[in-house]
Amino acid sequence: MRRASRKFRTRRAGATGALIVLLAGYLTVTTLPAGAADTLLSQGRPATASSTENGGTPAAAAVDGDNGTRWSSGFTDPQWIRVDLGGTATVNRVVLRWEAAYARAFTVQTSADGTTWTTIHTTTNGGGGVQDLAVSGTGRYVRVHTTARATSYGVSLWEFQVYGTTGGTPPPSTPPPGPIVRVAEFLAECPYSHRLPDDPIIFPGLPGASHMHSFFGSRVTNAHTDLDDLLGSTSTCSPGVDVSSYWVPTLYVNDVPVEPTGTTFYYLGEGVRDDIIARTQPLPLGLRIVAGNARATGPGDNTIARWSCLHAGHVGSSTNFVNCPAGTMLESYLDFPQCWNGRDLDSPDHKSHMAYPVAGACPASHPVPVPKLRQVLRYPVNGDPARFRLASGPGYTMHGDFFNAWPEAEMARRVNDCIRPIIKCGVNGRP
Repeated sequence: MRRASRKFRTRRAGATGALIVLLAGYLTVTTLPAGAADTLLSQGRPATASSTENGGTPAAAAVDGDNGTRWSSGFTDPQWIRVDLGGTATVNRVVLRWEAAYARAFTVQTSADGTTWTTIHTTTNGGGGVQDLAVSGTGRYVRVHTTARATSYGVSLWEFQVYGTTGGTPPPSTPPPGPIVRVAEFLAECPYSHRLPDDPIIFPGLPGASHMHSFFGSRVTNAHTDLDDLLGSTSTCSPGVDVSSYWVPTLYVNDVPVEPTGTTFYYLGEGVRDDIIARTQPLPLGLRIVAGNARATGPGDNTIARWSCLHAGHVGSSTNFVNCPAGTMLESYLDFPQCWNGRDLDSPDHKSHMAYPVAGACPASHPVPVPKLRQVLRYPVNGDPARFRLASGPGYTMHGDFFNAWPEAEMARRVNDCIRPIIKCGVNGRP
């Protein structure tokens, strides 16, 4: 999947030792030369990156010594992350602890000034997991520069560790010249409200016509719900002004319904160029969007949906359920389209009035950029995914529905104050 650290990326005591044991089967170690020093130089040092997936996945999370936090990039190639060691160092080892979204091709580079780089390692067929690399180089800055992602998502590191020797304790430093990573975001935390076999977008006015859905946000949503109903309702969301309705197919474990204990809905300015973000328009009141594919017959039919494990970077991200180790949670990510045709609040197939960006811009058929809604749900389950099913079918049928009822003035303020200037805001819509 991204606040100083998302709630679903909270720290867990003792996670480092447990994770190393779980990762043992994935660990590939390149033996270091005899007598090579092995001092960790990067932990807690200033880090910058080419991009971040969102405010919860900053570059600093990859050098904080916590295997439960991570840096994650935007969903394009190339990307990079670099750390300032504070002074010239001799580097002899680099350890990369990849999350499920890893890089297949990358280089490790050093630099004296953060501008001119020397390559000290090249990988063209990386397999993710933990890569322990013997290297030889000098410099103040060390960078991982990725050129080919292994998944459709960005690249993501739980930890980026640089080992070697210096002439002494590194002095305080500032990041080298380069791009400043900014995040355009506001969010709503919307706990579970209720469950019904209804869908006011797909089956309006037909109670019981749908598979079971779990609803978040507005407390009144049912088959008959219209915009006036939402505007007159109360909400589970923080902020309470968001009376929108969000719903997904209910998750069952051994045929018993299980609801998520973490429910965050991010509104983002990402996936498009900065000049497109600068002209983002508020989501229109009453807009209805469906993302994902409830009728998928295989994992390849629904690449928008993503399942992974919270606090378990060695477990691969997938469009289907994944087997999460004990002590972790099953996590679902879903990105909604962010390009609107500028006319319709809905369409016959409930999708064609919206589109995903292409090459960093909205297509001519859908010229109006709006904030991208990202739905992140954390379920308190783990283990054998054969026990899991959605009301709509296998994990690859995951989908989400959104019925916008944000007050127009509040939505407009958040777009103007957070998205267009590319600023990370909280639930109150302020930095």
